[in-house]
Order: sequence, then C-alpha cells, then structure tokens
Amino acid sequence: MTTYIFILLFIIIILLIALLMRKPTVDISPLREDNARLRERLAERLGALTQNAIELKNISSDIANFKNILMGNKQARGTFGERQLEDLVADIMPPETYAFQSVLETGVRPDCIIRLPYPPGDMIIDSKFPLESYNRMTTNGADEGAKKQFELDVRKHIDAISEKYIIPGKTAESAMMFIASESIFETLHRQFPNVVDYANRKKVFIVSPSTLWATLNTIRAVLSDIKIKRVADKIKRELEFLLTDLSRLADRAGKVQQHFSQATVDIEQLQTSISKITPRAEKLREMDFGEDD
Repeated sequence: MTTYIFILLFIIIILLIALLMRKPTVDISPLREDNARLRERLAERLGALTQNAIELKNISSDIANFKNILMGNKQARGTFGERQLEDLVADIMPPETYAFQSVLETGVRPDCIIRLPYPPGDMIIDSKFPLESYNRMTTNGADEGAKKQFELDVRKHIDAISEKYIIPGKTAESAMMFIASESIFETLHRQFPNVVDYANRKKVFIVSPSTLWATLNTIRAVLSDIKIKRVADKIKRELEFLLTDLSRLADRAGKVQQHFSQATVDIEQLQTSISKITPRAEKLREMDFGEDD
C-alpha cells in the first residue's frame, strides 16, 4: 500500500514538473506593443525635459547677464537704459516726432527729445539713474545712511534734469526721468514719496517702462488731434476762399445779366421804332404826288 502511495506521489510530481515546464499559451504580443509605446513616450518626455533644461540654462545665463548689466559698470547700465528707452519710443511714436542724442541750443545732448509744437514745446526724456546708491541701499538693508544717500543722489539728478532740459521758450515746461526697472520705480514711490513730490514740484515726471508707454500713447493721440485740427483749419480756409470766389463770380454774373437785360430793352425799343416807321413809309409810298406836264 505504501508502495502504491509513493508511486502515485511520484506520478503527481512528474505531472507537476511537466506542467511547469510547458510553454505558456497566453498571447502577450499586445503587452509587448504597449511596452514599446511606453518606451517611445518616455523617450519623448526625456527629450522635452532635456530641451527645457537647455532653455532654463539659457534663461539663467540671460538673468546673469542682466544682473551684470545692473550691477556692473555705469556705462553698461546707461546703454541698457538708453536702448530700452529707444525701443519704447520707436515702437509707439511716429519717426518724425522724436530724436535721440540730438544736441540742444544750449549744447547739452539729452537721451531723447519728443517733438511737440510750441506750446508746450519739445519734451526731454532722460534715461540715467543713480543706480549705485540704490544698490548700496538694497545691499545694506535698513542702513539709514544708505537710504539718505540714495535720496540725496536722486534729488541731485532731478535738479540736473530740471536745469539742463527745461528751457523757457524753447522746451516744454516739464521733462521726464525714465527708470528702466519697474521694481526701482515702485520702491521709489513706496519708500520715498517725498522725493516723488520734489520731482513733481521741479516739473520732472518720473516714469517707468509701463507708465512711459501710457504717456507716449497719450502724446501720440494728442499729436494726431493736432494734425487733424491743422488739416481741418486748412480745409476751412480753402472753403472760405472758395466761397469768396463764388461770391465774386455771382456778382460778375449779375453784371452780365444786367448787360443782357439792357440789350434786350434796347432791342425792344428798336423794334418799336421800326414798327412805327414802317407804316409811315408805306403811306409815303402810296401818296400820289402827280407829275408835271
């Protein structure tokens, strides 16, 4: 009996081994296709991540260059501010309404002149700014000395713009100080409102890229209105000349009509005389005068 049990167990083990060694009959080709598509999507995602990493590296480089401009030498910062100002003005204003680095009669060379009819006259835009004091102030944090020096430098710059670029009878009664950074513009208005008030009293208006954009669009609209008004005035003058010529033509036509009317009267009078003379001539012709023998 025990022998039969062992034989039966041996047979069961052999059958289990045979089942385990048998090849699977399940079709796994769809799974292989899904794996292939998954590998393709993963490759695409890796490519996109690589491209984003390259772009991020370029952006980081641009930010570093921008920081070098702001923190570097004064000439580089000035060139950056002037370039930004030139791009803004050239994008908004007609070419005949502005000039860059043009010398005034006083010999000074402003960064930009907005050509306006007098009054108000040409408006000057200055793109320089005492950024060294601002950098020292932001670096030192709550240092009151740095803040006072920054305020003093900005006031000096405002005075320089007012003295050089506001010329009675030649330019507008105000000028603009362009700040190429919105954050500096916001800091100036938030922490130094007295400096902004001082600039307003000096007729120096502080503008940022966004506020300058709005200001230039307003100026362009005003210039368009002035141009339209000039054209309308010219048309009005020409119309007045035309009406004057028409009045003269009407007078002359009236005089010609008077001449024609007088000629008509004269002809009628001639016809009346002829009508009276003709019967008398007929009577004379009918008279018998007789003949002498």
